[in-house]
Amino acid sequence: MENIDVNNKIELEFPLKTSSNILFNRLSTPSGLSEWFADDVDVDGDIFTFFWDDSESQAELVSKKENKQIRYRWLENGEANDDETYFEFSITADEVTRGIALHVIEVVSDPDDVEDTESLWNCQIAELIRVLGL
Repeated sequence: MENIDVNNKIELEFPLKTSSNILFNRLSTPSGLSEWFADDVDVDGDIFTFFWDDSESQAELVSKKENKQIRYRWLENGEANDDETYFEFSITADEVTRGIALHVIEVVSDPDDVEDTESLWNCQIAELIRVLGL
């Protein structure tokens, strides 16, 4: 069981009019992620390396359900953090709009980072929406 401080957990939902297959490709592949999430993305096994300007971060793919959910755990110096920091995308069908909802969850290690991280996700998802042409 995870020991997650609810003050460190960000949960966002974005309604989208696209297919879960197209969206999942942008969330789960290096080429898809490099279109909106990072400048470049490399993968080696289950380890994704994200490059932004002069910085890079690594995350391990920890779970994946095709067209439904994917979770990455942030790594520090190639090792998993003890505090279980992660980010996750899940896709659910919206019966009313006939679209889908993208849920973004991230657990950060420092509660002071929550507001900045939430703002960053809003900007990143706006870029994803632009890339998808929505």
